[in-house]
Amino acid sequence: MTKTFKTLDDFLVTHFIYTYDNGWEYEWYAKNDHTVDYRIHGGMVAGRWVKDQEANIVMLVPGIYKVAWTEPTGTDVALDFVPNEKKLNGTIFFPRWVQEHPEITVTYQNDHIDLMEVSREKYETYPKLVVPEFAHITYIGDAGQNNEDVISEAPYPELPADIRAGKYFDENYKRIHN
Repeated sequence: MTKTFKTLDDFLVTHFIYTYDNGWEYEWYAKNDHTVDYRIHGGMVAGRWVKDQEANIVMLVPGIYKVAWTEPTGTDVALDFVPNEKKLNGTIFFPRWVQEHPEITVTYQNDHIDLMEVSREKYETYPKLVVPEFAHITYIGDAGQNNEDVISEAPYPELPADIRAGKYFDENYKRIHN
């Protein structure tokens, strides 16, 4: 996809895959002006996926966007997207309990909000593990607003490659993978 990002509307509806310099691979979708969906393909919490995460999404200047949210785990995330240059800078603030027990979070979060909240109260929160990283955007797709097909199943090892190769979505950005 060749798209020039200038406005907030250009950014909203966009589906990204990116790899941090530390090797962690993420997939992320700006579902609408206040909600994001994502899957984690590599790193400490690989296998985690989330739908309908409330987020603050703003355009800083034309073509540069900031997205920030707090998860039910207590993890804070701040992402700065520069999609015209296929770059991103992200900082993830993991509570101590996520660093010590990442396996609790490696699930479809939406079905386990109570477990995330209980774990957040049960285990240590501080000191937080702060992970500031640059990333290279390896995929940009125009998925449309509120497309439930974008992030609709648990991550699997070949999924990012399938998306980049055009084997996952049809011409209407509907899932074709079985």
